[in-house]
Amino acid sequence: MAEISNTNQTIKETYSSKKSKYRKHKKSQIPLGFVILVAIVIIGILLSKVSTNLGLFWMIGICFGVILQKSRFCFTASMRDPSLTGSTSLTKAVLVALAITTIGFTAIRFGLFSNGLLNSQQISVPPISITTVIGAFMFGIGMVISGGCASGTLMRVGEGFLMQILTLVFFITGSLWGAHNFGWWNTNFITKGKPVFLPNIFGWFGSVVLQLLLIAALYILADKWGSKKQNF
Repeated sequence: MAEISNTNQTIKETYSSKKSKYRKHKKSQIPLGFVILVAIVIIGILLSKVSTNLGLFWMIGICFGVILQKSRFCFTASMRDPSLTGSTSLTKAVLVALAITTIGFTAIRFGLFSNGLLNSQQISVPPISITTVIGAFMFGIGMVISGGCASGTLMRVGEGFLMQILTLVFFITGSLWGAHNFGWWNTNFITKGKPVFLPNIFGWFGSVVLQLLLIAALYILADKWGSKKQNF
């Protein structure tokens, strides 16, 4: 027993020594972060001289990237985590975001509609058909295998994940290929479906209430699912 105890103690001391050594040799990233911050500001100024919108888009993109990275916000994780880990925190965050955008989007559209600047025929509503289901299923499989959606992939590329760099390459390839052949897919499959614009069916107010009720129901289910998995 004494020998086993001494062995365990030796292992702990070796591990602690290596851990301490690693911490001592770990370099501070503050100087690099400062250099990157200066580069971001300089690029933003140069883009602003070309076009004000370019500079604005650059800064908004940087801010979105920082928010995504710090919050670990990812649409893939919001749909994947409940089944893999039981966590529904991201799922609920996405549902809250959808509820907020639903209210904001409807307010903008209704404002234009009530002032005669927009009608239901001018609003682009993609048709819904079996191709929507098949496309969503294929995209879902791809997101889970690659470990990220578009936003998650871009965020993790910035963090240096090699797998996500490979995913980004094929993401761009698939997008370009899809854009090149979109006319054929649109003529033969997409337009075969039927557009569904909820305000034409339930009215603007009814559509918002219906969608918010659906989001609320999903939020409650997600919360109960997360609590059940944690207790389990």
